[in-house]
Amino acid sequence: MADIAFTNPFRPGAGHMPPYLAGRQSETGEFLKLLSQDIILENMVLTGLRGVGKTVLLDTLKPLAMQKGWIWVGTDLSELASISEERLATRLIADLAVVTSSIVLQSEEVLGVGFRPESQCVERTLDFETMMKLYQQTPGLVSDKLKAVLEFVWPYIQKEQKCGVIFAYDEAQNLSDHAAKEEYPLSLLLDVFQSIQKKGIRFMLVLTGLPTLFPKLVDARTFAERMFRVVFLDRLNEEDSREAITKPIEDHQCPVRPGSGDMIKIIIEASAGYPYFIQFICREFVDVLLQARETGAKTVSIPLSNIIRKLDTDFFAGRWARATDRQRELLTVAAHLQTAESEFMARDIVEQSKELLEKPFSSSQVTQMLAVLSNAGLVYKNRHGKYSFAVPLLGQFILRQLKQSS
Repeated sequence: MADIAFTNPFRPGAGHMPPYLAGRQSETGEFLKLLSQDIILENMVLTGLRGVGKTVLLDTLKPLAMQKGWIWVGTDLSELASISEERLATRLIADLAVVTSSIVLQSEEVLGVGFRPESQCVERTLDFETMMKLYQQTPGLVSDKLKAVLEFVWPYIQKEQKCGVIFAYDEAQNLSDHAAKEEYPLSLLLDVFQSIQKKGIRFMLVLTGLPTLFPKLVDARTFAERMFRVVFLDRLNEEDSREAITKPIEDHQCPVRPGSGDMIKIIIEASAGYPYFIQFICREFVDVLLQARETGAKTVSIPLSNIIRKLDTDFFAGRWARATDRQRELLTVAAHLQTAESEFMARDIVEQSKELLEKPFSSSQVTQMLAVLSNAGLVYKNRHGKYSFAVPLLGQFILRQLKQSS
């Protein structure tokens, strides 16, 4: 009966909390240091490839901040929120209003009239309507209006005996300035928070996103380089990967176990330590073991090739489908580079294409296409002018696709 009730603990979903969060102690420590600042000198950028657990870590930081007396607001940043300065300002005020709407600004007794002679106590609170009214009545630019609202709110936050407010936004790589439309929402965000933090207002930004995020911040405002502490989430080491595999099985009293250390090693190698891939492979593996147990099979092998094929379909195929044929050629050339899993330069692709393609790429073509692929979230350019795949193990997927089609 216990077997029937057992639920596979592994959760390979986007942003789903794993059954056991392995590693990430140093990253959590960096965040706790930022909470101890008397004056906010540094904000946080939490970045990394897809599947490394940025959203999961952000969710675990929230209760830690609240335990330290901070208010936490925020959400996913959609592209719609960054279309204009006005929309971004409205987004910030709406998020803040969720936690301030219970704060009473003024209460007064209103005498009853007519059939309701009893008096009533009417309260004006720090809700969205109140803040938007202040925003609209403040003269000047959008940044002036937004700063006026945030500066007005801060004394009331202090009266609530709170340390400050953390504005936490996931998928922040969606933030962009739009010079052609004369809309600069990303610059607005940086300007406003730098200004209010210089005045001692303890409102902190925590932004998570792909590795393209921090370069975008610096391109918008050069002072962003000094305004943020960048924490890059990488793959788990072997010890943490092992715990991510074995702990959920032990803690949830799974009726099946990996038969040997070799099986665990195979999972670690196949996942390369990326948390999403660990969850995906382990979920499939546990399902196979449970089915084998029901049928009475005495020996079970990991159907790794089938699991990887399913991973290719579920995780990689959609991203690969967005690339044009010529872009796929470029990505395939990059996948053949010896440094494909770390970083590469445009000239590396140019030279490699001469060996692999009948129609090799020119330097200008590679530079232009890498910029387009960066906007599509398939590659990113680091601060040293080199490129990397923005999707973990994308190079291995491409080589598998090439092998299957040959």
